[in-house]
Amino acid sequence: MTDKPTVLFVCVHNAGRSQMAAGYLRAFAGDRIEVLSAGSAPKDQVNPVAVQAMAEEGIDIGASTPKVLTVEAVKESDAVITMGCGDACPIFPGKRYEDWELDDPAGQGIDAVRPIRDEIRRRVAALIAELLPENDVA
Repeated sequence: MTDKPTVLFVCVHNAGRSQMAAGYLRAFAGDRIEVLSAGSAPKDQVNPVAVQAMAEEGIDIGASTPKVLTVEAVKESDAVITMGCGDACPIFPGKRYEDWELDDPAGQGIDAVRPIRDEIRRRVAALIAELLPENDVA
């Protein structure tokens, strides 16, 4: 067993916002936080514009695969961050839940996706500071 926190990012398609958030958390926290992502209605692949936007940051999410949201993933997570999946996410007592209201990058061009990416980056950095307050050094 480990006391390493687990964070689950959830959006509808698990192809844009949640994948970008997971990419940032993996890049910034390394192995200090377990990172999961899922969608209530996952797509076949990650949004290519989200992949491009993250590549501009030096983070490759192109090999990621959208996954379906499961009750097990929620149960094993300490923090569940939802991004527009509505009531699709099961609620369990004692878990930390946050809903990040972010525009959906689906169907958007790179100029529209960059501000979404940048807001996700800011929120992920704040989340890490809360989850690992004693551990700012990567």
